[in-house]
Parts: sequence; structure tokens; C-alpha cells
Amino acid sequence: MRRRFAPAAKLATALAAGLLVVAGCGEKQERAGPVAPQPFTLVLDFFPNADHAPIYAAQSNGRFRELGLDVTIRAPSDPSAPIAQAAAGRSDLAISYEPQVYRARDQGSRVVSVGALVQRPLTSIISLTQARIRAPSDLRGKRVGTAGIDYQAAFLRTILTRAGVDPASVRVQDVGFNLNQALLNRRVDATLGAFYNYEGTQLKLERRNPQIIPVDRVGVPAYDELVFVAGEGRLDEPGEQGKVRRFLEAVERGRRDLERDRERGLRGLLQANPDLDARLQRAALDATLPLFAPPRGKPFGWQEPREWEHFAAWMRDNGLVRSPTAARGAFTNDLLPGRGL
Repeated sequence: MRRRFAPAAKLATALAAGLLVVAGCGEKQERAGPVAPQPFTLVLDFFPNADHAPIYAAQSNGRFRELGLDVTIRAPSDPSAPIAQAAAGRSDLAISYEPQVYRARDQGSRVVSVGALVQRPLTSIISLTQARIRAPSDLRGKRVGTAGIDYQAAFLRTILTRAGVDPASVRVQDVGFNLNQALLNRRVDATLGAFYNYEGTQLKLERRNPQIIPVDRVGVPAYDELVFVAGEGRLDEPGEQGKVRRFLEAVERGRRDLERDRERGLRGLLQANPDLDARLQRAALDATLPLFAPPRGKPFGWQEPREWEHFAAWMRDNGLVRSPTAARGAFTNDLLPGRGL
């Protein structure tokens, strides 16, 4: 399932980044001649929010420039656009979702996930107290709002089947991305598609006492919710793999900055999008920060091969992918910080 990339040369990467070069043991450090930072474009999956906090911490704390990158961060006008832009080589990286990587590859797009930003599912079943939904079995006869995404509809079928509930007994309604509003207006009894760390946190701050059931706890295989995606053609260009390695290393430094000082790390995000509710972003970051961290002994961005294989099998079993090549080469850990250098 993994695509292997040729290791980058350590010295070439250091020189490209304009790092200090040591002449020899005991000799003073000398700075290589000034090197202009290389342009790098990242397209987000959605508007800037706490899910992207390590990226904005890296930007505001100068971590990208430390590693020789001049990073431009763009929010998409359409949530389906980022992975298409990566596939077309119009950005160095885009943020997307593991299921979307498989779907794109199944449809012929040459994209590959090069690292995980959020390393577990955030998608959840969310309801309010009056709906009396404490377990999937309580969804029988209820109205469930979704964003109209096919793989999330498959999540619901899997969850209901495991709980012994006939999927035909549940009324599914497409409410777009206004999931919390649909709940609050009582258009639906529950939603599936909102993130527990964001929409769930927002409902808690509003004292709505939400009932939250993450999908991976009730039958959906574990997957990486947010991933960094590149076009395979772009990665074949000279120097591109080294740029991606340095970008991911800078994001890891931003993540560690957040762990040391969340308020300072969050400042970049709030400056980038002044319309954000600072209280919500702080609370959402508290819920999300542990999910950025890699498993013990693994580098930042680690993608667990067995989980990717298991999730790919679930996608095939649910008719979401059909091409035998959709899963093969869908991700690589070869470009993570410290890998192949």
C-alpha cells in the first residue's frame, strides 16, 4: 500500500534550507550564503480553525522560514477542491481526509497522503438531550442529518447494522454543512458528520449538553481524519520531496510550540482569521492537541499501515472504491520528519 520515495540527501536539504554548516569538530559554525526561502503552497480543507493550529503556529513562530520555506496558506472556496488542486499540481500540498484519498484514487487521480495531521476519526453522531440517543440502537425511528457525503452514509449503515437496527427505519436528511443548526432547530434528532472536537465543543460551550458518539467507537474502522495530500506528479519534480519533508518538520515544531505555550501558538490562527471565536478555538484546541501527536516512537504524521489496510477493505466492502489500484500506494511514511534523511 505504501509508495516508496528516494531518500533526500541530508546536506542538500540543509543547504537548501539555509541552515548552519559545521566546518569540522571544534571549529566555529559558519552560515552558508543567503538562500531565498522556497515558495510553498498549502490548501486547507476548510476555513482556518483549531484543526490547523500547528500549521499556523509554525507560520507565526517562523518555523517554515527556519527550514527555508515561504509558505502560503489558502482556504478553499469549495471543500471538494483541495484534493483536486493537489492532484493537478496547483499546490504543493492540500489537507483532505483519508476516505477522500481513496475515492480520488479510485476515480483516477494520482494523489498520495504524505502524513497525518489528525490521527484518529473526529466524525461523530451528535444529538441533544431531548432526543434520548445514548447508543446507536436509540437511532431506530429517528431523523439523522448528514452533509450528504456517501462514505458518511456508509458509516451510518455500518453503525446501524452492528447495533441491530434496520437502516430503513432511520430517516436520513441532507442538511449540508449546517449540522449544528439542524440540531438546534430540531430539523433532525441527531447528526452524523460533525467533528466532536469542533461542533461538539461548540455545543458544550453553549451549554447544550450534547451526546457525542465517535464513529470509530461503534463499528467504523479507525482512520486518519485529516491528512496532507500531494500529487504524485508534483512529488516527482526535483527537490519537491525535500520541501515536503521540511514542511512537515516545521509543522511538527509548531505542534511542539503549542504544547509549550498554547496561547502563543494559537495567536497565528486568530490573526489569520479575525472572525473566529477565540473562546471556541481555545476550547477546540484543548480537545484536538493530543490528536496531533504521533504514536510513541513514531515521527509526526505517522500513518499506521494496518489501519489504512483495514479501512481500505471497509471502503471496498461498502462499494465506495472499485479499482484494485485505489489502495495500493495511497499513502507513504517516507517523507515524514527524520525519515530517509
